[in-house]
Amino acid sequence: MWDPQQYLAFDNHRSRPFFELLGRIGAQRPRRVVDLGCGPGHLTTTLAERWPGAVVEASDSSPQMVAAARARGVHATLLDVREWEPEPDTDVVVCNAVLQWVPGHPALLTEWAAKLPSGAWLAIQVPGNFDAPSHRSIRELAARDDWRERLEPTGVHSARNVLDPTGYATVLTEAGCAVDAWETTYLQRLTGDDPVLKWVSGTALRPVRDALDDASWDRFVAELTPLLRAAYPQQADGTTWLPFRRVFAVAQKP
Repeated sequence: MWDPQQYLAFDNHRSRPFFELLGRIGAQRPRRVVDLGCGPGHLTTTLAERWPGAVVEASDSSPQMVAAARARGVHATLLDVREWEPEPDTDVVVCNAVLQWVPGHPALLTEWAAKLPSGAWLAIQVPGNFDAPSHRSIRELAARDDWRERLEPTGVHSARNVLDPTGYATVLTEAGCAVDAWETTYLQRLTGDDPVLKWVSGTALRPVRDALDDASWDRFVAELTPLLRAAYPQQADGTTWLPFRRVFAVAQKP
C-alpha cells in the first residue's frame, strides 16, 4: 500500500528529476498531456500550468495515490500503466519513476511509441540505484532464513530490471523516435535520524511492509537500521549523504 504522506516526506528530492525531465520536452501546444503514475498529483498540476490549453490526463495504480491526487483537484483515474491506451490526440506522455515496477517495460515503450500520433513526445525517468548499498542491504536481509519465505513473493530479493541510457535510447530509436537519453547521480543531503530508512520506506520497502504484520515489520526495520547506518554514516553536522542515480529518456515520434 502506497502512503502519499510518506512519499511526500522528501518532496524536493523526488520532484527535481520530474522537472529536469519536463525541461527536455519541446512540445509547444499539445492537445493532450498524460501523466502515467501521477502519484499524489502534486506534480500533475504543473503540467496544466505549463500547457494551459491541453487536456491533462492522470492515472495511478494505487487507490491511495489516486485519492490524494483527487483531493488536490486532479482528475485522476485508477489504472495500471500496462492497460493504458493513448487517445488519438495524445501529444505528450510523462511517466516518472513508474516503470521500474513494471517487468518487461521496454516492450511497453515500443508499443506506446507505435500508438502515439506523429510528433508526440514520450518522456520517462526511472531510478537506477538498485545496486546501491541501501537496496543491497534490503535484498540481503530479505534473503536471510528468517525472512526469505515470507518475502520471496514480493520480488524484493531481485534487483529491478531497468536499462541504462543507451538501452532506452536503443529501444526508442528502434521504435522510430528521435531520442535524448542521459543519467544523473544526485548527491542528496538528508537530515534527521535514520533518513535513508525513511527514504526507502516510502518506495523500496513498500512491498516488504505490505507483506508483514506490524510486529514482523518492526523487527525487519530493527535489523535493517544498523545496516543502513553503516552504509550511510551521519556526518558531524547531522548530514547524511545519499547518492541517487536516475535514468532519463525523452523521445519524439517523427
